[in-house]
Amino acid sequence: MSEPKNQAISAILIKIAVIIGVVELVIMLVLVSFHLDINEYMMAVIDVVVLAVFSTPPIYYFAVKPFVDARDAALAKIHHLAHIDPLTKVANRRMVSEFFEKDMAFSIRHEELGALLLLDLDGFKAINDQHGHDAGDLVLVSVAERITAIVRAEDIVGRLGGDEFVVIIKKLGGEKVAATEKAIVIAEKIIEALAEPIEYGNNSLDIGASIGIRLLGFQNDCSDSAMKDADSALYKAKESGKGRAVIFEL
Repeated sequence: MSEPKNQAISAILIKIAVIIGVVELVIMLVLVSFHLDINEYMMAVIDVVVLAVFSTPPIYYFAVKPFVDARDAALAKIHHLAHIDPLTKVANRRMVSEFFEKDMAFSIRHEELGALLLLDLDGFKAINDQHGHDAGDLVLVSVAERITAIVRAEDIVGRLGGDEFVVIIKKLGGEKVAATEKAIVIAEKIIEALAEPIEYGNNSLDIGASIGIRLLGFQNDCSDSAMKDADSALYKAKESGKGRAVIFEL
């Protein structure tokens, strides 16, 4: 057992012991002051019952609850760190995969189409090579912030690694043509937002983005095949001159 855990348990036990001791002292003083004419057995029963009634609430609020709250907060932090990209603070690959599965279940159940947008930055390597990794990190953080500002809170933005991002859009309706149009509009907004220069010191960094789109909501969809299809569309977007969005035709 680790030292911090031992210390936490010791602190809880000390609190419980102090609470029980204080409550017991008060009970004994009260019982003695009333000069009750009862036998020792009844005195012991009354003592135990009153001790249990009056010591339980403070033990819970001052010893047990703080420990449980601290444990839950620590577990929540661990879960957060396991699912968030440490640089950009958007979802990492693991969280994207989990969200994809939940979104697919929702889409099939409610007959709602969604979309997976696979995004690759244009010109990122040149910025990294010319201005260094600090500039590159700033670009990645700025890109994540700009994409997050465009999509809805119920959608998810993730970084798969390097300069590759993914966006999963929910609730695009049940009609394929309309869903396609909505996905393209969102992709074009992202491309437009990322075309704005990023200030780095006295430099203005120009970046762009190409996006491959794959509609979601079909019975045979899985994350691997959807990513592969979106990557194929992304390749076509780059081939056609970059700064474009191309949808994978199913």
